[in-house]
Amino acid sequence: MYNKVYIKHIYEVYFSRLILITVIFASLIFIMNILEELKFFSKTETVGIGYPILLTILNLPSILFEIFPFIILITTQFFFIKFQTNEEILIFKNNGINNLKIILHVCFLVFIIGILIISLFHFISSNMKNNYLEFKNKYTQDNKYLAVITENGLWIKDKMDEKFLIIHSEKIDKNILKNVVITIFDEEFRSERSIITKEANISDFAWKIEEAISINSFGERKNHKNLSFQTNFDYIKINSLFSNLESLNIFELLKQKKDFQSVGLNVLDIDIYLNKIISLPVSLVIFSLLSSILMLNIKFKKSKTKMIIVGILLSVIIYYVYYFFGLLGSNNKIPVILAIWLPNLIVFLSCLVGVVNINEK
Repeated sequence: MYNKVYIKHIYEVYFSRLILITVIFASLIFIMNILEELKFFSKTETVGIGYPILLTILNLPSILFEIFPFIILITTQFFFIKFQTNEEILIFKNNGINNLKIILHVCFLVFIIGILIISLFHFISSNMKNNYLEFKNKYTQDNKYLAVITENGLWIKDKMDEKFLIIHSEKIDKNILKNVVITIFDEEFRSERSIITKEANISDFAWKIEEAISINSFGERKNHKNLSFQTNFDYIKINSLFSNLESLNIFELLKQKKDFQSVGLNVLDIDIYLNKIISLPVSLVIFSLLSSILMLNIKFKKSKTKMIIVGILLSVIIYYVYYFFGLLGSNNKIPVILAIWLPNLIVFLSCLVGVVNINEK
């Protein structure tokens, strides 16, 4: 009976600290982000203060999703500060709940929170991020450009010298578009001519086309052995248009991966991001475990502030470890599974060192 009361107290204290730390981080992000949005709209006279505030709110959840491991780490620190300041840990020990059991209950709660984050919070944050990008795109210079992938391949809408271009390609092989049809329209969107070719080299904005056929509006055909076609797209830009994975939920990511594979685009970044989402509950548990060991193994009665600073510095170090392995994965230096899960394993094994004498503290 008493154990259930104490366990409930652990969950309530931890959850209240989590809400507090999340609100603090959200407030800081809101302030920094709204300044960026105000700067973005500074030259747009038709936009009032309401629009930057709306965009900041829409962008906020996706940023929180990215920093949740560090929110958990700091939350766990404040949780143990509260327990040690009030000497509640001693009361727990006297009632059969030692340090290890407290950590296990914290890790269990964090794991459940992680499941809720990837199943519910991520779905909401990705939809809000998608709305954020759609709203903001209306005020960007690239709004006239568009690239989408469907079951029929890659479609590009472009504009060059008052001419509209609709480009279709069945597949991409590195920097080569396969089976390309380029249709050129005038300002009234009337078809002027079409260019058909089996391959187009899109290494730069001036596409290099060999063995092409052009057909004008009267049906007259003309063969071209070498043709340079100017566009606003190259291979890097086409890939970058699909790089904002934060605006897609898990089901949309899986669909985009399938679409990318159908046209030959690289799906490595999608695989990395999917594994990152799936591994989040485990990452949160590891961060909470690391923070628990830090707070229980180091005497901090003289300076609790120092422990918070140590936790923040530790967060930064771990962030760069994860970032380093992510770069190795995105550059295909190591498998995607290792890029995401190996840092978790390294941090977890480091935590085991501190668990040895945890109940003696």
